Amino acid sequence: MKSIKTLLGGSLLALSLLAQQAPAADKATPIHFGDITWESGSLITEVLRLIVEKGYGYPTDTLPGSTVSLEAALAKNDIQVIGEEWAGRSPAWVKAQAEGKVFGLGDIVKNATEGWWVPEYVVKGDPERGIKAMAPELKSVDDLPKYKDVFRDPEQPDHGRFLNSPSGWTSEIVNSQKLKAYKLTDSYTNFRTGSGAALDAEVTSAVRRGQPVLFYYWSPTPLLGRFKLIKLDEPPFDAEAWKTLADASNPNPRPTRSMPAQLTIGVSQPFKAQYPDLVGFFEKVDIPIDLLNKTLAGMSEKHLEPKAVAETFLREQPQVWKPWVPAEVADKVSKAL
Repeated sequence: MKSIKTLLGGSLLALSLLAQQAPAADKATPIHFGDITWESGSLITEVLRLIVEKGYGYPTDTLPGSTVSLEAALAKNDIQVIGEEWAGRSPAWVKAQAEGKVFGLGDIVKNATEGWWVPEYVVKGDPERGIKAMAPELKSVDDLPKYKDVFRDPEQPDHGRFLNSPSGWTSEIVNSQKLKAYKLTDSYTNFRTGSGAALDAEVTSAVRRGQPVLFYYWSPTPLLGRFKLIKLDEPPFDAEAWKTLADASNPNPRPTRSMPAQLTIGVSQPFKAQYPDLVGFFEKVDIPIDLLNKTLAGMSEKHLEPKAVAETFLREQPQVWKPWVPAEVADKVSKAL
């Protein structure tokens, strides 16, 4: 009997400690989502927020920041959710994940990709538009030095121009390191756009005018849903070389293509403990990439707000999102729309 009481006492103590570590979900305090600035991240964030608010009854809001600052905020629980996290990319994320401060939930968009791109007409021409091939042998990043005049930088005419991500994005650090690793710094300028929208506008303008342009981009995005593009070959992925690209302070970056993409929903440790119902939902999110690219293309072309597109997505694609949540949650969302 004494041993049973001791066992029960220990169990009650353990349960008490767990209760202290994982407080009950609060329906008065908003869940802070990172205010992601690129199109797919913005749309996915609004889809998640609508389901969380209308289906589960939790209030939400968004807080702005760059990729780097949002990941730091997530580790401190200053925000609780990043709707589209390219998990394992930045040293900050890797460190926080190893310490159990952040978690990547689900595999939300399969077959996502990123790399360096050129319009298809640069390599193959476009007879319908009267455009001749400008770099017919361009296949790989290794071929870029001999085509620097094709991608001439108007501000530095003896160099080509590479359109990088905006400063503050993890990919901007990686691309800057890749320029060094591929020995392109003597032949190409590292041009950083001011925002994701500015990068999109720069590329879109060049494509519509039939001009050559070399740029970093990724999918899911509206751009890849609108234009015919060619992704340049890069060396096979090497995990150790990748570490030298992700570290902006590394003076000797080594060449490799980017880490295979896994898009997750980033959450903080307190959020994971406090909202098991939302964790279960986030782990099931799965958006077909072709549908997402098409949706993003329409959002961009019609200049629609992400929240409005998210509402339309939930109304028109119930077969996609209803399997993510319990039936009663799905019903609440549908009625709210």
